[in-house]
Amino acid sequence: MSRKIRYGMVGGGRGAFIGAVHRIAANMDGQIELVCGAFSSDPQKSKASGEDFFLNPARCYGSFEAMIREEKNLPADQRMDFVSIVTPNHMHFAPAKLALENGFHVLSDKPATFSLAEAKELSQIVTKTGQLYGLTHNYTGYPLVKHARDLVHAGALGKIRKVVVEYPQGWLATKLEESGQKQAAWRTDPARSGAAGCVGDIGTHAENLAEYITGLKIHELAADLTSFVEGRLLDDDANILLRFEGGAKGVLHCSQISVGEENNLNIRVYGEKGGLEWHQKEPNTLLLKWQDKPTEVLRTSNGYLGTAAAANSRTPASHPEGYLEAFANVYRNFANHIRATIAGVQPDPLVLDYPKIEDGVRGMAFIEAVVNSSKHNALWTKVGNA
Repeated sequence: MSRKIRYGMVGGGRGAFIGAVHRIAANMDGQIELVCGAFSSDPQKSKASGEDFFLNPARCYGSFEAMIREEKNLPADQRMDFVSIVTPNHMHFAPAKLALENGFHVLSDKPATFSLAEAKELSQIVTKTGQLYGLTHNYTGYPLVKHARDLVHAGALGKIRKVVVEYPQGWLATKLEESGQKQAAWRTDPARSGAAGCVGDIGTHAENLAEYITGLKIHELAADLTSFVEGRLLDDDANILLRFEGGAKGVLHCSQISVGEENNLNIRVYGEKGGLEWHQKEPNTLLLKWQDKPTEVLRTSNGYLGTAAAANSRTPASHPEGYLEAFANVYRNFANHIRATIAGVQPDPLVLDYPKIEDGVRGMAFIEAVVNSSKHNALWTKVGNA
């Protein structure tokens, strides 16, 4: 198929943060083209945002409903192929549902929905419509995260015993939401964020990373949520004990009041034979640890890495690549899956390596279990769809 994959965006207009990240990621390989959008619930702001992106004014819509309806009526060689959803959490489900039911694939920011019930319903819609659904758990796009997963799955570390995953930030150490800061305002609002604050925003990234690398599902957990900032309605700190299927144990810590921390996502995995360690702040390095020999330092874009890591490396060795490139890997794989679907051919297995609706349901089940556990004094609580 000799054309770009076309997409429309819901949200991400002027004043938004994550929309620009999505657009950069989508554009990085020159394979995907933004053709339309409903960039704001304010029709005028949506039109103005479309002007910023040099789009046809007729395809800058005042609502996602109008976008999906009008795009569906366009000739097949003009209409969008998929919808990118970059809104706050409470606005993920409705546009995803409508897009899928009208024949459009969906790539959504995380978490998938506002609640577990919505996520399960969305999963049924994905199955019923046969459309593709992807979720931007972008940290799975890092080459060395993929290599870590492949090492674990190949048994290099032996049976997994312990997982420690952390995601501390410090940007909400004060009541920033009262300053008019848009990102803080919706993330601390139960009506827009959902049942959890910190856990929904970054805790789900830690949960997804742990399950992605180990291939093990979190079966049960005991959680202690805290809102340290006085008057804040949602958690800004979480400490969680984990029990994985197969007997592995773990600790998950996420926080948005850890003063001085930026986006310090990191993970350590220990098996019977060895361990590994990866830090998002230094994403091009993976440490392999052994009982009887020195620690190995693996680096991105070297020939000793596996196929998945090589396929998702973009620069020569020692040249930095990070957050945006990992994000772009998710977009590229999703777009190439769409391309294979349109062409009616079987996609390369590497193309299928992006988070899907199952990951979205897992994330929402994790949030629900964490909130319920904390409400009952860190009671051990099963993860709903484990």
